[in-house]
Formats: sequence, structure tokens, C-alpha cells
Amino acid sequence: MSKRHSAKYKLDRRMGENIWGRPKSPINSRAYGPGQHGQRRKSKVSDFGLQLRAKQKLKGYYGNITEKQFVRIYKDAASRKGNTSENLIALLESRLDAIVYRSKFVPTPFAARQFVNHGHVLVNGKRVNIASYRVKPGDVVSVRERSRSMALVLEALQSGERDTPDYITVDTKAMAATFVRTPDLAEVPYPVKMEPNLVIEFYAS
Repeated sequence: MSKRHSAKYKLDRRMGENIWGRPKSPINSRAYGPGQHGQRRKSKVSDFGLQLRAKQKLKGYYGNITEKQFVRIYKDAASRKGNTSENLIALLESRLDAIVYRSKFVPTPFAARQFVNHGHVLVNGKRVNIASYRVKPGDVVSVRERSRSMALVLEALQSGERDTPDYITVDTKAMAATFVRTPDLAEVPYPVKMEPNLVIEFYAS
């Protein structure tokens, strides 16, 4: 399983963007890539390079998703009716760890995965500890009662760093969120531009 807990901001510097929109990101003070060659002038990127970059950025945004898991999500999106790019985003945003993150129960996608894996989350009143669990519209995701006093949760809920999107309604007092509907790409509050169409091209080529 891929782990990026200690070096998650390397993705920011590699991409040259603040992927999660966090004030702690090194890109805020060092807008160049990591390593001794990070400040070299960038050469023109090929179509494949642009597609690969788009894939790495979108996959990296959701935390520790492995390449195998991401390919599986892509194939699922491609097999569904409608726009494959929109389907891909809908599937990613339907993941339990994504809902936990969007609901502001935790500060980062990485923390969301760990929070779910450690059994702190309920779906419709039943404990679910699988981060990739697919939440359906109408499902209620909540924090277990014994976990509601955790500093991580309280700090995240009070943070003004980001807002909860319209496709999720949150009852802060009950620490519960309802997944209203699967979103369109335009509704997802990415801090940077995501290009799922290039991701589709990457896997389809």
C-alpha cells in the first residue's frame, strides 16, 4: 500500500500547485519543484506528460489511493452510462473517506482514510472501517459518539479553511452528514483545476 503521510506535500511542489489549498503547503513560499534540480526552467510537456500529470494530481488529491484502486475506479466509470469524466469524479466523491473529509470531520484526505480505518465512522448507524466504501445518496455518515471529543475532529469542524459543498448537508451538533447526491465536476470544491478528461485519455490510450 502506498504511504505518503510524511511527504504528502512533495506532490504540491512536484505539481507546482497547492493541491489541497492548505496554508502549510511549501508551495506558498517555494514555488518550484523538489530536489536539487527543482529550480530549472521547465521544458515543454508532451500530451502524455500532461495526461500523466493530471492523473497523478487527481489520484494524489484523494490521499493514499493505490494505482490499482484508481484503475479500478476508472474502469467502473468507463463502464457506466454518461460522461466518463463526470462518472470518475462522482465515484471518487462517493468514497467514504471523501465524504468524511468533505464534511470537515478531519483536516485532510490522509486523516480521513486513517479515521475510517480506525473505526471512528458510522454509515446509517453501522460501523464501517473501509475507506473505499461507496456511500449512496441519502446515506448518513456520522462520527462514533466515543470519537466526537477527539481534538482532530473538533479542530477540523471549527476550521475556516474550507466550506462544506452543497451535495452534503452536515449537522455539526450531531456530527453527522447526509450525502444528498453525487456531484458534477463543477460542484466539487477543488482548490486547483482538475482535468479528469485528461485522466480518461491517459488510461484510454
